[in-house]
Amino acid sequence: MTDIAPELRAAALDSKAWPYEEARKLLKRYPDGAPAKGHVLFETGYGPSGLPHIGTFNEVLRTTMVRRAFETLSDIPTRLIAFSDDMDGLRKVPDNVPNKEMLAEHLGKPLTRIPDPFGTHESFAAHNNALLREFLDRFGFDYEFVSSTDYYADGIFDDALKNVLRHYQGIMDVMLPTLRKERQATYSPVLPVSPKSGIVLQVPIEVLDPETGMIAFEDASDGRGERIEQSILGGQAKLQWKVDWAMRWVALGVDYEMSGKDLIDSVIQSSKITRVLGGRPPEGFNYEMFLDEKGEKISKSKGNGLSLEQWLTYGPDESLAFYIYREPKKAKALHLGLIPRAVDDYWQFRGNYAAQPIEQKLGNPVHHIHNGPPPAETLPVTFGLLLNLVGVMGEASKEQVWAYLANYVPDATPESYPALDGLIGYALAYARDFVTPTLKKRAPEGVEVEALRRLDTELAALPADASAEDIQNIVYEIGKTGGFESLRDWFKALYETLLGSEQGPRMGSFIALYGIENSRKLITEALTRA
Repeated sequence: MTDIAPELRAAALDSKAWPYEEARKLLKRYPDGAPAKGHVLFETGYGPSGLPHIGTFNEVLRTTMVRRAFETLSDIPTRLIAFSDDMDGLRKVPDNVPNKEMLAEHLGKPLTRIPDPFGTHESFAAHNNALLREFLDRFGFDYEFVSSTDYYADGIFDDALKNVLRHYQGIMDVMLPTLRKERQATYSPVLPVSPKSGIVLQVPIEVLDPETGMIAFEDASDGRGERIEQSILGGQAKLQWKVDWAMRWVALGVDYEMSGKDLIDSVIQSSKITRVLGGRPPEGFNYEMFLDEKGEKISKSKGNGLSLEQWLTYGPDESLAFYIYREPKKAKALHLGLIPRAVDDYWQFRGNYAAQPIEQKLGNPVHHIHNGPPPAETLPVTFGLLLNLVGVMGEASKEQVWAYLANYVPDATPESYPALDGLIGYALAYARDFVTPTLKKRAPEGVEVEALRRLDTELAALPADASAEDIQNIVYEIGKTGGFESLRDWFKALYETLLGSEQGPRMGSFIALYGIENSRKLITEALTRA
């Protein structure tokens, strides 16, 4: 790994940034150095019964931030496993997939043994696993993908499964008190795969021989009850969720895994089972859930969350990472309307980074997004200002936007500002789909009419290259002396009559960017509506 500067490591040991707080848990876990396996293992889990969404991606990103924080604090090697629980039986047909009738015919079977409704992969799980890997590869994550089916079928979990049978009663003692009475009668930690129907069975079992993995159970999945004796090894069974999680922690030696607040009870029970199996539960914390625009929990099966592709159509990678980093223990909405603010906040924090003392740098979100100092490029205009510009322009090209930027930014070219060039593309897409359709310019009223006339006269007297600050001073003075109850009313009038929106940019910056003559045309158009 890269050598860590002593002053950086010392500051990280005291940093209150949540990735460093989490990393220090792992330092305490291994005070004497590397564990016997030679590394610290981070794990994230994914249930591929539905299409991946940003909530899935979020967990890997946050875990990676903790991993990098730990690598700042320690020289112990690390690994990250992205584990797909694709041996799970399909419980219901997701709402957001094609060929639902076909999927309904395979309910109960492992996801890796169900045809792909999209027709692109060998199974439903393979399709969703591929999407997950695309998500993670898109951001360059350093991870190892693990398929539950492969680990079960290839015998990698066989010793751990024998251990589950050896401690069968101890596991039941943990789980039964947490279940309703009717569920207690049928519960089993082990779910055999029916040799007749291929369905993952939810039936009681009898342990025959832990050392060979032999169990007995009643299989009525084809309508005819029959006592079956078979091994649970080699993919012939899987474990119930909470038991499976614990078995995996022990078998793989997982040291850190975070999870959503909705899984707090699962973490508690799985931790107890881990101890029954002779292992040590991993470190981790429970983050709050993302909500949709209606305040409802995002669900893979409902498809009410954002896809990664949707966000990245309208905002850059860093804007999403920035939003995900902040306040992980606070419930937050997640929808496309958040993108402009996330973009501008990211760039504000990025602009502050270089001048900050090291303690503040370690708490700056961009430090964790870029795993250190961010690129040096600065942004000469905000994303919000770009949106206002392209909103007024209507149908426009990148080249046309750059022509306007020349009014405002010296030497404005895509080559000199590559990040800005990318943001222009995002702004054009966002304005096209979400800004332009909502714009509605109203007619000026009352004192607004004379104020706009004054503004036009003042702008006409300025040179074409007047500074944004000089223009802003004129706007400000008219607002103070133009008969408005407050400056807020004047600015609101400018936004609604010139731009067609309820909110807007600093008008001095906008007029300098859009150009004085073009801005005067907006005023003329507004006055003709009066």
